Amino acid sequence: MVYSEALAARIRTLLGGGDDVVEKKMFGGIAFMVDGNMACGVLGEDLMARIGPDKYDEALARPHARPMDFTGRPLRNMVYVAPAGTRTAPMLERWVDESVAFARSRPAKKRAKKPAVPRSRSARKNRDGRARRA
Repeated sequence: MVYSEALAARIRTLLGGGDDVVEKKMFGGIAFMVDGNMACGVLGEDLMARIGPDKYDEALARPHARPMDFTGRPLRNMVYVAPAGTRTAPMLERWVDESVAFARSRPAKKRAKKPAVPRSRSARKNRDGRARRA
């Protein structure tokens, strides 16, 4: 699925591109991670906002928000926000700020290390440390 690059660019501007912000392709769109936790993202033309279970009902009561039911069941800490709900800069900023606040409230996740390069079959060793025959 293609996502709104214009909305993603607006979110990038709000997030400021710090070292703790990473973009990942997820859900067929793009997600913005803060301290290793998903904060928000873009799927199609909609904003995905991770606001947490405590603010879920409050978020759904806001105009243009609906449950995020990507898996067929609503996720109790995320909502979709239609383009009309992010039309102005203050509208989008409120959603992004709330999403970032929730992401920062979670324990930071360590960045994944690059996977080790597998050794060739001939370089593998037996339990006693000697090289095996291929």
